[in-house]
Amino acid sequence: MSRDDRPLFEDLSFTLKSGRVLQIEGPNGSGKTTLLRIMCGLILADQGDVEFNGQNIRSARLEFQEQLAYLGHLHGIKDELTVQENLTFMQKLFANHDSNHDLSTLLETVGLAGFEFSPARTLSAGQRRRLGIARILLSDAAIWVLDEPYTAMDRMGIKVVESLITAHCERGGIALLTSHQSMALSHLSEPSVHLGGQ
Repeated sequence: MSRDDRPLFEDLSFTLKSGRVLQIEGPNGSGKTTLLRIMCGLILADQGDVEFNGQNIRSARLEFQEQLAYLGHLHGIKDELTVQENLTFMQKLFANHDSNHDLSTLLETVGLAGFEFSPARTLSAGQRRRLGIARILLSDAAIWVLDEPYTAMDRMGIKVVESLITAHCERGGIALLTSHQSMALSHLSEPSVHLGGQ
């Protein structure tokens, strides 16, 4: 894969099974976000395929997307809505997944209890990231693709996210993520994929 005629990565091949975590590592500009977007089907690779259950994700698009939750650099929230309104809106979007999470419990889980009626624009960067994580939890998706999920998180926030990833994988889920942080997930992790400066 290349960007502006500059090669980012090539000859990548890996498989991620249920219950496992894969971390994509590399310096800034090495193509980590690009790789995640390819894995989600948001952009096409110059060559090669991404497969889900033995099928190219382009031919199994609906089935794949129903199992996918993506957290990018943006949090996927609406600034003008309150914390609770954001989650209620997302819950309605996921209604076909029988998503019936108790929002109070969910907010407590991610450390946002007491902020239900705060407009999202008034939250700190770390709190906004927590709200983005809550949005992922609402989806009930089996595959989590998380681009720098620990961004702006304090130590407690990092522990919360790690515990959520652990619980997700222990239920048979998959997590693919980028992070500059060392993770306490080695018991669930596949060998990392390194981009650039290997």
